[in-house]
Amino acid sequence: SQLPGAGESGPRLGPRAHLWPWSLSAAGSRPLASSPGAAAAAQLLLTLSFLPSVVEAQVTGVLDDCLCDIDSIDNFNTFKIFPKIKKLQERDYFRYYKVNLKRPCPFWAEDGHCSIKDCHVEPCPESKIPVGIKAGSSNKYSKVANNTKELEDCEQANKLGAINSTLSNQSKEAFIDWARYDDSQDHFCELDDERSPAAQYVDLLLNPERYTGYKGSSAWRVWNSIYEENCFKPRSVYRPLNPLAPSRGKDDGESFYTWLEGLCLEKRVFYKLISGLHASINLHLCANYLLEETWGKPSWGPNMKEFKRRFDPVETKGEGPRRLKNLYFLYLIELRALSKVAPYFERSIVDLYTGNVEEDADTKTLLLNIFQDTKSFPMHFDEKSMFAGDKKGAKSLKEEFRLHFKNISRIMDCVGCDKCRLWGKLQTQGLGTALKILFSEKEIQKLPENSPSKGFQLTRQEIVALLNAFGRLSTSIRELQNFKVLLQHSR
Repeated sequence: SQLPGAGESGPRLGPRAHLWPWSLSAAGSRPLASSPGAAAAAQLLLTLSFLPSVVEAQVTGVLDDCLCDIDSIDNFNTFKIFPKIKKLQERDYFRYYKVNLKRPCPFWAEDGHCSIKDCHVEPCPESKIPVGIKAGSSNKYSKVANNTKELEDCEQANKLGAINSTLSNQSKEAFIDWARYDDSQDHFCELDDERSPAAQYVDLLLNPERYTGYKGSSAWRVWNSIYEENCFKPRSVYRPLNPLAPSRGKDDGESFYTWLEGLCLEKRVFYKLISGLHASINLHLCANYLLEETWGKPSWGPNMKEFKRRFDPVETKGEGPRRLKNLYFLYLIELRALSKVAPYFERSIVDLYTGNVEEDADTKTLLLNIFQDTKSFPMHFDEKSMFAGDKKGAKSLKEEFRLHFKNISRIMDCVGCDKCRLWGKLQTQGLGTALKILFSEKEIQKLPENSPSKGFQLTRQEIVALLNAFGRLSTSIRELQNFKVLLQHSR
């Protein structure tokens, strides 16, 4: 139910529950009709033969709201980013993510958790976690001990050799300063409390994002709540393909896009970020689909029929290409954030610590190399064009923007499938961290070289989410290229 006092012009912090058939597992279009008979089969082959050119024709050119073309992103991602980010995600520092998958849904009574075996997340045994990560010093800028007991725990771990002994007294004093510093006003996400007994480490490599079979009213409600209550949309405007929309003849969603283009840049950006995230998730599910299961051994791979159902211009009445363009827009936003946060990590005081000194050094070198590549991209999104009006209005709009996104991060606790919840939380937290970075430019510029700063900080949880979320976007764009090739071969 909607929270009282949240009108259509302000942030809506309580989602309504409607059905929307574009779920974490099945997105945005009608199911394919069955095709009995030779004529129908021939028609399907004819449609597939035209699909590659149609997709390429509509998912190309310059993106709206920024001066960047899709071909440039494709080439940059394929040859510069994708190989390196994939390698980075395999490093211990980035593969272990601490998450609480047992937080209750704050908005409605849960329908119960998914019982499908592929929805299950296997937590990582404590014995498998690198000692430096377990000790809590894997990032010297993590949320620091909020009380004396935590500081004592750190000192005890240091005696046992689990913590990097080069941590200076100056840094330890800064821990106390950080404990007094509450940066919650900078967060775009609801962060899990890593000290909670319910929080567990998950090995992301052993729990990949893929199609689990999770769908139905529970999944519909999550995405409908995100779009209906958190994308600055009045109730009178209906999204394309929304089954609850009144019949509007041959509108095909054009009235929605007329409304969207009439919004200010910031609100258009918000919608595109959510749509791009949704498209990215759906691409992962199409690319890692359960194709068959023989003798108890599942076979996963790309499902062209599923891809077409979600993104084909004809099947989605033109929605598919728009969704994919929003994926590219989201990629640009997170790419920009990485280029902006590079100075934070370039300082010698920052140590991505796991306990393996040699691997830690290699991991930081690889990360800095990726940052250099992000800086070299010539067509970045200009975030300075956002919140650039009068100071009072801009501040109010930015806070509204932050609250809307923070609410979406809370909705991820309503996802009934644990694996979908894991990756939904990670990717929304990664995007939230990217937004935090983009709107903290002054604080990042003022960072001292050899001492901690309380003006801007990132927890290890935020760092892992940021790089893995961008890794998922990079993978999505790579998977889209693969689908184009597969569709061409099917002609």
